[in-house]
Formats: sequence, structure tokens, C-alpha cells
Amino acid sequence: MDRLNFCMKPALALSLFVAIVVGAAWAQERPYFVTYSHEMEEPGNLEIEVFNAVGKPPAGNRFLGSNIEFEYGATAWWTSEFYLDGQITQHDSTIFTGYRWENRFRPLLREYWINPVIYVEFENTSADKALREVVGHDGRDDFLESNAAARLEKERELELKLILGSNYHGWNISENIIAEKNLASEPWEFGYAVGASRPLKLAASAHSCTFCGQKFQGGVEMYGGLGDRHSFGTRLTSHYLGPLINWAAPNGMTLSFSPQFGLNDYSLPRLYRFGVSYEIDQLFSRFHRGAQ
Repeated sequence: MDRLNFCMKPALALSLFVAIVVGAAWAQERPYFVTYSHEMEEPGNLEIEVFNAVGKPPAGNRFLGSNIEFEYGATAWWTSEFYLDGQITQHDSTIFTGYRWENRFRPLLREYWINPVIYVEFENTSADKALREVVGHDGRDDFLESNAAARLEKERELELKLILGSNYHGWNISENIIAEKNLASEPWEFGYAVGASRPLKLAASAHSCTFCGQKFQGGVEMYGGLGDRHSFGTRLTSHYLGPLINWAAPNGMTLSFSPQFGLNDYSLPRLYRFGVSYEIDQLFSRFHRGAQ
């Protein structure tokens, strides 16, 4: 446990650092950790998020995988995001695992019953343990390799997603279909993620409050692999399911937490996810105001 507490300190320290240096505007996030909703970042706004996953393969060491994300609303139909990833493994080492650059495009700006978003990401990683998606035959044995050996396997990948989302009577329902291609010589791999969430209370309180229902969102998400081009399906694939909750704190910080459970022997038995996020409204306008 002492080593695990040490493992969590970098993620917590990073979260606190962001909390101190960022002046945030309140904007409550969906509580998903893997699933993407169709909702885009507001144009001109920058959101900073720190997401973490703690897990342990049955025959391996406990780990903490983390990423810090910078998400910018370029336009009403285009959101761009840059990730820096790292991880700590008990009885092993602490390493930087790489970076990702994602872009999401919303072709239909009006709200419909089902709203599509196109997602394109390039990632350059190795030994990643943040588990921001599960594709192909990813499984618990992938976490048994030492960091020294795993970081030699560079993964330069293109990831595509079709994001479908709906809002209905306070509920958000989101479905993601994932296709990922290692740019070396690996076949296309596939995966999915689905989630549903809603505020605990829809009507806003007439008074300022900290722990009232509209400050919380709860939900559930499920995700997993669907094999690859040569063996599409659920055989030898891992799948996870878990409840979600987040809380919009008075100072603009949103805290998220989810215990998630592997649904078969190919999965990690449990994952514990936690995160913190902020949104800075009209980032470049602040610089213009400061220069006047």
C-alpha cells in the first residue's frame, strides 16, 4: 500500500497544481472516462483534465496510468485535444509513455435525435496503462511486461471513432464505434464504448448550494474489444462495466470517480478511475484583455 500511495502522488500533485494555477469557469462535464459524448467544447474555451486509472493484473504489479489533456474548442464543429501520458508500476518504474493528438468534427450543428461526431486521433505511445480505450485483443496479460521491455515497443497508431449521442429528458446516451490501426504492419483492430448519464436533479436550485442534486451526475459505462480484421468478435477480448459519478465543486473544479469491473477472465479484475477537470472560458480573449 505504501508503494501504491507513492504511485498516486504524481497524479494528485498534478491535479492540485492545475487547480492552483488555472482560473476556471464552471462547466460540468459528463462523467465518462472512456465513452465520448457528442457534445463539443465551446469555441474559444480550453479545458484541462487529468484522468487516472489504478489496476492490478492477478499475476502482476499494481499500476497507475495517467494522462493530462488540453482540449480546445477551435470552432462550433471542431474540437482539438492534446494528451501527455505516463504511468507508474509498483516494484518497477515511473515512465513517460507518449502523446496523442485527437480531433473531433461534428457535421450537424443542430440537435437531432441521434447526433454523429467523427473522431480522428494520432498516438505515439509505448507501455501505456491509462486505458482510454480497449480494442482488438487487449487483455490483462498486456500489463505483465516490465516497463523496460514494454517501452521498446513503439506504437504509432491511427484511431478512428464514430461517436453517436442523444439527449432525452435529462439523459445523455452515447455510443462509440472504434477502429484502430498500427501504422507499422498490424491489422485494423476494433472496439466499442457505450454510456448513459444524467444529473441527479434536473431543476436548478433557487439558492446557491454545494451538494445539491444538480451538482452531481451519475451514470454507467461499458467498453471492450471486438477483435481485429482477421478475427472480429468477442472471443479473447476484454470488457469492463462500472458506475460513474462526478461533482461540480463551487470553485469550478469537477471531480469524477468510477470503480469498473472486468466482465471475463481476459480482463483486469478491477479498475479504479478518478479525474479532475477545469474549463477556461475564452482563453485568447484573456490575453487580449491583459495586453490592453
